[in-house]
Amino acid sequence: GSCEVSMSGHTDSVESVKWGGVGLIYSGSRDRTIKVWAAEGEGRELGKLVRTLSGHGHRINTLALSCEYVCRTGYFDHSGRHIADAEEARAAAQARYDKNGGGSSAEVERLVSGSDDFTLMIWSPTEGKKPIARLTGHQQAVNHIAFSPDGRYFASASFDKKVKVWDGRTGAFIATLTGHVSAVYQVAWSTDSRLLISASKDSTAKVWDLKKPKTALHTLPGHADEVYALDWSPNGNQVATGSKDRTIKIWRN
Repeated sequence: GSCEVSMSGHTDSVESVKWGGVGLIYSGSRDRTIKVWAAEGEGRELGKLVRTLSGHGHRINTLALSCEYVCRTGYFDHSGRHIADAEEARAAAQARYDKNGGGSSAEVERLVSGSDDFTLMIWSPTEGKKPIARLTGHQQAVNHIAFSPDGRYFASASFDKKVKVWDGRTGAFIATLTGHVSAVYQVAWSTDSRLLISASKDSTAKVWDLKKPKTALHTLPGHADEVYALDWSPNGNQVATGSKDRTIKIWRN
């Protein structure tokens, strides 16, 4: 394919890119900033810089968007319902997008950034430059952030061996998930937003139930080396993990 537009403005490498649901693209960089770019929409020029979000004291490693799951799945959810009529399907998807955040784009599109400065910041990036909150608690760099599919929570993974869970609207701290004995690289949510899985340098993945956050629900110990990546299957029945040991394992819930 052909390149439609090239957006420049960051002064160091770009580490994360997220496509939003209201015609904006968000990029996080080693230059400590997040840039908001126009992707589409009336009165917007494709690729034009809309605003820059500043506040982190070190490189930005990861971005997470509250509406990402809804944007990628439309009206489809873990219940498996099917809508044949295109207009009805579009209306159902829009209703799901609105419900995810409460109605306005500012409420729907909440962006969270994680940094080497040990903090997270939660933003309303469609509306302004100032963060809603700066979230502290991690003792080392934040590697990865993931919103729950319903947008109610997000989880952060850190080199400090911990996973932390936060309120998806306010950023209020909810729980620390302790159990890994080395750095946590990545987290992923089940499609019903009930369970969370984490991948660690300690060669395990752990499954957590937010109703019982003190100890892991399951530990998946089969890898021979660090676990770098993981994902839930769309139907929520299986999890795939990828490791430095060169294998991918599939686990059944």
